[in-house]
Amino acid sequence: MHLQSDICIIGNGAVGKAAALGFAQAGLGVTLVGHAAPAAAVADWDLRVYALNHVAHALLSSLRVWDALDAARVAPVDAMQVYGDGAQAAGSHAGQLGFDAYGARVGALAWIVEDSNLNQALDAALKFAAKVRCVQASATAIETAGAAAQVALDNGDTIGAELLVGADGGQSWVRGQCEIGIDYRSYGQRAVVANFECAHPHRGVAHQWFAGEQGIVALLPLPGQRVSLVWSAPENLAEALLHETPQQLAQRLAVWAAPVLGDLRPLPPPERKAFPLALIRPHAIVAPRVALVGDAAHVIHPLAGHGMNLGFADVAALLTQVAGRGPQVDCGDARVLRRYARARKEDILAMQMTTDGLARLFGSEFEPVRKMRNLGLNLLDRIPALKRRLISHALGRLP
Repeated sequence: MHLQSDICIIGNGAVGKAAALGFAQAGLGVTLVGHAAPAAAVADWDLRVYALNHVAHALLSSLRVWDALDAARVAPVDAMQVYGDGAQAAGSHAGQLGFDAYGARVGALAWIVEDSNLNQALDAALKFAAKVRCVQASATAIETAGAAAQVALDNGDTIGAELLVGADGGQSWVRGQCEIGIDYRSYGQRAVVANFECAHPHRGVAHQWFAGEQGIVALLPLPGQRVSLVWSAPENLAEALLHETPQQLAQRLAVWAAPVLGDLRPLPPPERKAFPLALIRPHAIVAPRVALVGDAAHVIHPLAGHGMNLGFADVAALLTQVAGRGPQVDCGDARVLRRYARARKEDILAMQMTTDGLARLFGSEFEPVRKMRNLGLNLLDRIPALKRRLISHALGRLP
């Protein structure tokens, strides 16, 4: 069977689903290709959570997805405390940097949303999107020469579309088929994730410790007295964390968490997961009739929690460029794709440089560097203009 659409999206994660909804609501026909993930158990708290910023909030609100989230499972981030290495808690003399929603003149700095909550809301919206066709299949070949992209599927079907969107993750098949090269560097770390109940209220504060040779430890607020751990740990330490009991992991965290959150108690599911961390910079995010979004277009260190936000910003920019393409210009026109690439270049580069620079800076064990970076955090905390710029960038409100 040959299927014809204005847009074909390969990859049905949250970013791909949001793109499908956005194009459909703009009146374009969309084919979304990918295999549905197994349904998560709703009773437990997801191990995978996202800190969604104001750009993500605006996009999901425009798609009428934000209000479909289970609000009881969404936690606003009202403040963030960053501690330099050597800090055992808020009372330490090591470097510290703090942000809060009041100072940023916003209701929240971000919102912590579980992967299942986000995808269930997107799936519900897709069921009512008349112009979206969801195909449970895998792409096997693409051809982008001529007036349309052609996609072959493993079920024997083919899809013709003016624009092909690659939303298929960091190991993007679409990117490879377009022969887009990448710069790849492993951080030699894995992000270990787990959930805990805390003895003291977190008061909507996200805590992050640069812990020197132990990596970067972040505890993000969940609804109630719960927190989500994201520990960017060196490989050997990550392996040890995965083989410890949940109680042993909680004891390890006590050196940082106890003074600000009290004792931690593991939440179900008791398992932990780990994700390898790398920097991936594609040499381009567009090719003839192809646009990359999300992790297919960039993979960054999770220390700032902006991987998903960059993906949603990609979608918002691509929707804007396609909507403004003008009469008699098709969705995959080279001028549309060039404008999309230009629109995203600065934001992506800035986030790559920031996260990579911080990961390198705080990964050094050279004592003068340790002293200077802690001094820098304290200095930055005392310069309101620089703090406002950092907050604006984190919120997605670039000047």
